[in-house]
Amino acid sequence: MTSCDIVKLAIHSTDMIKKEPSLQRGAEIIREYVKNLPLKPGVYRMVADNGDVLYVGKAKALKKRVVSYTHVDKLPIRLQRMVAATATMEFVTTHTEAEALLLEANLIKKLKPRYNILLRDDKSFPYILVTGDHDYPQIKKHRGVKKSKKAKGGGEYFGPFASAGAVNRSIEVLHRVFRLRNCSDSDFATRERPCLQYHIKRCSAPCVGHASQEEYREQVELARDFLSGKSRAVQQQFVKKMEQASEATDFEKAAEYRDRIKALSAIQSTQDINIDGIGDTDVIALAQKEGRTCIQIFFFRGGQNLGNRPYFPRHEADADIAEIVAVFMGQFYVSKPVPANILVNIEPLEKPLLEAALATQRDGAKVTISVPARGKRKRLTDFVGDNAKGALERHLIERAGQVRHLKEVAKLFDMADIPQRIEVYDNSHISGTNMVGGMIVAGVEGFRKAAYRKFNIKHAKEADDYGMMREVMERRFGRALRENVDFEGEDWPNLLLIDGGKGQLSSVKEVLVELGVWDKLTVVGIAKGEDRNAGREQFFIDGRTPFQLPINDPTLHYLQRLRDEVHRFAIGAHRTRRKNDITKSPLDQIEGIGAKRKKALLRHFGSAKEVATAGIEDLLKVEGISKAVAEKVYGYFNEN
Repeated sequence: MTSCDIVKLAIHSTDMIKKEPSLQRGAEIIREYVKNLPLKPGVYRMVADNGDVLYVGKAKALKKRVVSYTHVDKLPIRLQRMVAATATMEFVTTHTEAEALLLEANLIKKLKPRYNILLRDDKSFPYILVTGDHDYPQIKKHRGVKKSKKAKGGGEYFGPFASAGAVNRSIEVLHRVFRLRNCSDSDFATRERPCLQYHIKRCSAPCVGHASQEEYREQVELARDFLSGKSRAVQQQFVKKMEQASEATDFEKAAEYRDRIKALSAIQSTQDINIDGIGDTDVIALAQKEGRTCIQIFFFRGGQNLGNRPYFPRHEADADIAEIVAVFMGQFYVSKPVPANILVNIEPLEKPLLEAALATQRDGAKVTISVPARGKRKRLTDFVGDNAKGALERHLIERAGQVRHLKEVAKLFDMADIPQRIEVYDNSHISGTNMVGGMIVAGVEGFRKAAYRKFNIKHAKEADDYGMMREVMERRFGRALRENVDFEGEDWPNLLLIDGGKGQLSSVKEVLVELGVWDKLTVVGIAKGEDRNAGREQFFIDGRTPFQLPINDPTLHYLQRLRDEVHRFAIGAHRTRRKNDITKSPLDQIEGIGAKRKKALLRHFGSAKEVATAGIEDLLKVEGISKAVAEKVYGYFNEN
């Protein structure tokens, strides 16, 4: 969205009478709204009796667009159902149709309306970050909000990369070729001798003066050039330096450059496909089969292939293919960087409007969407299209397997229908410290990792597993009730799997009964059997005798996979929290104590614990510590 004003259009109808949902009633409600609508661009929402948003749409002229829903005989069955369920409507006018398109995409992603085409996966992409707040920049993986270059933890971002694996492989090569540090600022400030990374030729050890700031900066600039697509130029520089070293009979230095050239060549050869002059471009291709769609997207930045990712948007079987492409692009680029060029194999609906809307995401810079008809770019879109077809074939096979498993799960747990959403819960801690609860989600599409959640336990007593599970349930379902969750919607689980036995199940039941949702869920405890052997699991369901499944039962293996996934996720969240606690220093929390002063304090006193017991006079003996800073440090540790 631009910074222009968005005006909410409040329209009320005094003569609308609540009746049972019907097509005539819905059409009449819409007619009442049409009477007061302007011929301005904007966004409209159709809302059901229970407050759920059924559909979000945009229009060049709201009045003309919305009136089309009153001609019910001309609407397809799907839209007739939507009109029949409509109880109220909401409107927002915008200055331009492009702004309306962006607002529509934002609202669809946020509200997930039942009748819209929906991009389910909202996972952010990782980047390579070259930090900008230190004399010796660090290179690392980054995911999330980008910070300004001089802000703490900010810098220059390169990407997006399609996966964490692609980022990790690139960073490994960057360390080998350019020998940039990967240590934290606190480690850098306190190190007195080179670490292992220096000895295996992955770092130039600027922390102890083995590389001057000027030498290190030169390598940083080369790394930036490489990440910006100037890999050939960087390689030629290394070739030149290798030849110079060889001519000077410095064969050890020449061998170092030879190895660095090999590393650069290796990463270039793993990028599968590269097109000269492609610059910053996304390539998007769509494939369809059996009413399902796969949209494959490849990322090229600086001419380099940074990987690809498939998407499987939700839509009706009869949805228009050009509309699917347009809606996908609108929703995808709401929170993703927009390149200057986008190649597609299907021209999206209202292409000029989409280009104008995406240009606003680039601060007005031009965006071109094109369907190549010949040449290298046509072969590239065909290549991406073949990848989309392959991904869709695999997806359909996996989906069929998931449905078979879910049918058996429904039969095993006496469910009326297959569970569309399964939530699995586990807790992780060590002797009651760094307590974390984990929730993973699975369904017909497999694991839904964008829906995973972790809960930092705040109130349960140490090592109280039952109390931890109660807190997780209170937070998960208490929040759902406060947000008026739709018990029939896709965000409400049909089945809860609890990692634990009878005691865990009782704790969960206690909370869910109190919240009034126990009867809206099937809840099962899954506990390892004797000697905690996999394959001897016992299942606990309220009102049924605990039971086991045969050790080779496919349904058992499926449920074990769900349990193992939540176990992995919870342990990972716990380890992250524990690692953060271990690496924290009290000095990091004191305003005015940067890396240099921290290093000076630790060198003088030996540890943060000794700094905490030091007096003001002792602190003043440290180089770089003024009286004001000494008083601040002393006050931090002695304020109580």
